[in-house]
Amino acid sequence: MTQRGRATRPTGRPRPTGAPRGDLAARRARLRAVIEPVVVAAGYDLEDLSVSRAGRRHVVRVIVDGDRGVSLDAVADVSRAVSSALDAAEEASGDIVAGEYQLEVSSPGVDRPLTLPRHWRRNVGRLVRVTARTAVPEQRAGQPGDRQVTGRVLEADDERVVLDVDGERAEWTYAELGPGRVQVEFNRLDEIDEAEEFDATDEADIDDIDDEDDVEDEER
Repeated sequence: MTQRGRATRPTGRPRPTGAPRGDLAARRARLRAVIEPVVVAAGYDLEDLSVSRAGRRHVVRVIVDGDRGVSLDAVADVSRAVSSALDAAEEASGDIVAGEYQLEVSSPGVDRPLTLPRHWRRNVGRLVRVTARTAVPEQRAGQPGDRQVTGRVLEADDERVVLDVDGERAEWTYAELGPGRVQVEFNRLDEIDEAEEFDATDEADIDDIDDEDDVEDEER
């Protein structure tokens, strides 16, 4: 289930146009330097950080995750902490995001590719599809070529992952695998539908809170 939190923060300063690419890269690096320690201190991993343009404002998207998942309350807490850290950093050294911006904090969806050991570890028990760069059990020794493999994650540590492929254990190091993709199983659709319904209800509540934040910002 993906959880989301949002807040809008106008800086009150003019937004420069046509910023050099090097300057944009430096701003992103500063942004990560401010946000990542806050996320880690809260007990989560910063999975992705992006900045995009949406009309007259920028959107800062922060994706966080943890071994036990991320609850709606946790997303709200991280969002507030990140927002405060950004405010403090801008007070100290000027704009990190040029002009007005909207902060969005969320947990990753099931379509997020599995690229790191922790991604695989957090999906033990799930069915995944992945490109294997070495032979799978039914291949003859020495047969070349990549192959798409679908199997259930049995074990995963920092070095390798073990899958159940058609009832047989198959083990690979991460260097031998491409990005994995979690497969939606029909016997889990009820669980997914309930999660999405819960997510939609809670997101509506967050939108109400964000509207209040926008009103407060305008009054300031």
